[in-house]
Amino acid sequence: QVQLVESGGGLVQTGGSLRLSCAASGTFFAIYTMGWYRQAPGKQRQRVATITIGGSTNYLESVQGRFTISRDNAKKTVYLQMNNLKPEDTAVYYCNAVITASVLRKPEDYWGQGIQVTVSS
Repeated sequence: QVQLVESGGGLVQTGGSLRLSCAASGTFFAIYTMGWYRQAPGKQRQRVATITIGGSTNYLESVQGRFTISRDNAKKTVYLQMNNLKPEDTAVYYCNAVITASVLRKPEDYWGQGIQVTVSS
């Protein structure tokens, strides 16, 4: 059973920083792209940042230059460093990973339980 466990959320003032972590656990064959998504109340979930197994990154335009995604393949962990946070960054942040559970199975999307990030003005 694959699990993604997030940590590091919380309440911060405008201009502050937070670092989210997401660790994959369980038995699986490989992890491919990992990423972070967010969903604010009344809005659709949006992709914030992704990172491939080779380290290529992609960012939502509104977080470009403020957020940095990274991963530690040995620790099976993805991080999101969030700097200069703004109230509009307030949302539940979800970790995502494309994982092959076994060599005989196709890659599938797995999601964390979500973690709240609140930025006060």
